[in-house]
Amino acid sequence: MFDPVIAPSGTLLGLLQRGRGDGTLHALTAPRSEALAALDHCVLNDPRHDWQVENRSLYYARLYLDLHGGLGAIERHLFDAEDVLNTDDSRTGLALAVLGHLASYGRHDALELLRRYAAFGTNWAWALDELALRDDDAGLRALAAPVLARFPADAEGEAELAATVRDAYEPRPWRLWEEDPRADIGARVRAAREQGSFDRWQRQMRPAGPRPGWSVQAVFDWAQEGLERGAVLHVPAARCLSAVAGPEDRAEIVEAARSGSDGARGTALRYLADARDPAVLDLIEYAVEGHSPVVVDAATEAFERMGHPAAVERARRWAYRPDALGAAAGRVLACRGDAQDSKLVLAALREAVRGEGPDAPTLWTLVDGAGRLGIACAAPVLRHVYRETASSHLRGRAARALAATDPTFAAGFAVECLWDCEESTRGVAARHAETGDARVVNRLRRLASDPAEEDEVQTVVRSRIGPDADAPAV
Repeated sequence: MFDPVIAPSGTLLGLLQRGRGDGTLHALTAPRSEALAALDHCVLNDPRHDWQVENRSLYYARLYLDLHGGLGAIERHLFDAEDVLNTDDSRTGLALAVLGHLASYGRHDALELLRRYAAFGTNWAWALDELALRDDDAGLRALAAPVLARFPADAEGEAELAATVRDAYEPRPWRLWEEDPRADIGARVRAAREQGSFDRWQRQMRPAGPRPGWSVQAVFDWAQEGLERGAVLHVPAARCLSAVAGPEDRAEIVEAARSGSDGARGTALRYLADARDPAVLDLIEYAVEGHSPVVVDAATEAFERMGHPAAVERARRWAYRPDALGAAAGRVLACRGDAQDSKLVLAALREAVRGEGPDAPTLWTLVDGAGRLGIACAAPVLRHVYRETASSHLRGRAARALAATDPTFAAGFAVECLWDCEESTRGVAARHAETGDARVVNRLRRLASDPAEEDEVQTVVRSRIGPDADAPAV
């Protein structure tokens, strides 16, 4: 999947792609055709960098409801010829999730579209999972024949069916189909389930990787072999090392951290960091100087896990370094430093935004640190990250940090955050937004009564509007 092209944050499309609350507010005041075109574009061209952790589907579904939007564009996208050529889940996953939410809101056209795609579409398993949560038993039973017809009645097809039943995210349809009296439905699904259970048992009986009794060198060799296959195994290898290594092996492990293969060095550094070995900080510093990126990454990751005072003190020295270790030191101080480290954390935050932009991975930790330490001077940078990042999770972190550092947050960004795509961000807004704004009052009421809203958000909302709340009821 290619990285999505994100429009500027000041445009309607850019706001909707980011999932910002202002996107909904602007869409509701824009010409309806323009708003629906931007909304369709987002749903048909997933704007998320990581669809597994960022939410958009409920956000877009709610906007379809508010705009009384039709589903013609989604239907054409799902049943386009490209559906057969491009089988990546990312092409249709967001559209199917949006349809799922619309079905839960009572949109029968969305439910029918999901049923039809589950019967004939390439990404049918995703559609079936959506239906498993929303459709009735009769609707699901009607899909048994077209779904099972996808699996040929030969050895290869039966094996594929068994794997599909075994790995199904939502088991409800398969359980219903097991009860079907037809031999080519019920009996076939029951046999597939039994075969899947047997396959799982066989995998458990044949575990791969290190065994009790392995030597320290054998663990290092396993980590290096994995690296040569393209798998970075120093984290599980370090756990294995803790099970097989004794005090007499320390010299060998320290030497591996200093001059072993890349796989061995990463494993040894992680092990020594977890063990709080007194030599590990010097070994980490040595590892980042002129060595491979794999070793540098392993060294900085190991350092960031260390929370004892010696590591924090070393971070104060390393924070001035213009390299990966200096950046890691800034993150350590953001997580574990105290008030005296505020200037160093602020400097790291500014440098990350200036050098890598508002989507830099390091910002997640630095933004949290600015909020934890209450660095008021960080508010302008945090506001920039909030506006510009394409990551809705990072924007949520920026919102939490602004709540702790920016006195204007409650009357500013907190208001739009009530419409944000991330439930955690809506929760922050529900806790802080000033209820003197009529939009806030109406939105809190809607969130409190919306069956699709997360329980955590509704709990916060009701604490603001209930009879026992400190604020007057709204």
